[in-house]
Amino acid sequence: MTHEHMPSRRQCLCWLGAAGLASASLACGAASLERIRERGTLTVALYKDMPPFHVDGKGIDVELAQALADTLNLKLSMLPFIADENMGDDLRNMVWRGHYLGFGPADVLMHVPVDKPLIDGTPQATIFAPYYRERVVLARRLDRLPQLESLSALGDAKVAVPGQTLAGWLMIGADGGAYRGQLATQWKDGAEAARALQRGEVAAAAGLASEVESVMRGDARFAIAPLPSPRAQRNGWAVGLAVKKDATELAQALQAGVNDLAASGRLRKIFERANVAWQAA
Repeated sequence: MTHEHMPSRRQCLCWLGAAGLASASLACGAASLERIRERGTLTVALYKDMPPFHVDGKGIDVELAQALADTLNLKLSMLPFIADENMGDDLRNMVWRGHYLGFGPADVLMHVPVDKPLIDGTPQATIFAPYYRERVVLARRLDRLPQLESLSALGDAKVAVPGQTLAGWLMIGADGGAYRGQLATQWKDGAEAARALQRGEVAAAAGLASEVESVMRGDARFAIAPLPSPRAQRNGWAVGLAVKKDATELAQALQAGVNDLAASGRLRKIFERANVAWQAA
């Protein structure tokens, strides 16, 4: 799967039991667009601690969620949550059934890979409206690494990378594990790795383009380029929205909203405010 997830720590605050979970699941089906309008709010599920998309109530996905609520003349209600073990779990918890702790589902989940195997494997949800193309990148100090056509050009340079992510997996396994000894893998995300590079602790940093750009895009001391690895998807992958399968009118309205935001340039401006170059999906 193309979407990276950091392993989560489940916080068991309560336990509904099998019967309680079943009844909760029946009660929390997807609301129709008409019922959402009657309610007056659009409930949007957002990943917690996903810079630059959502950190402490701010970020790209927060702004986009507000813009979509505005296009529907609704108030925004955010439902932040911690990523589960995989994307299928998140779709179940936040889109089509609800979480075992008793919250959810939301009307819409942000930041879902628009990926055919995931779409085919999740018949309970509609995955649509790609709004950004993500990819794995490597940032480097130009005074230390002026050219980097392949990872072998790193020499013995130290590289910061979040270990429990797609970027970490790619770097740890690259060229048969040739670079493991020079990787600093303690960072939780690419934004932290990029800040270590800015501080001069390492010569390069790997992470998602959105993470790395949000920290150092425009800084002439550094270059940011796709990770030069045959295992990396140089064209990246699209992220979009997901709703419950029977929420057809809601999906159509949200798709129209994303289309309008992209056509008007407002979507690009949302990314620019986070110092991220918008990549059309």
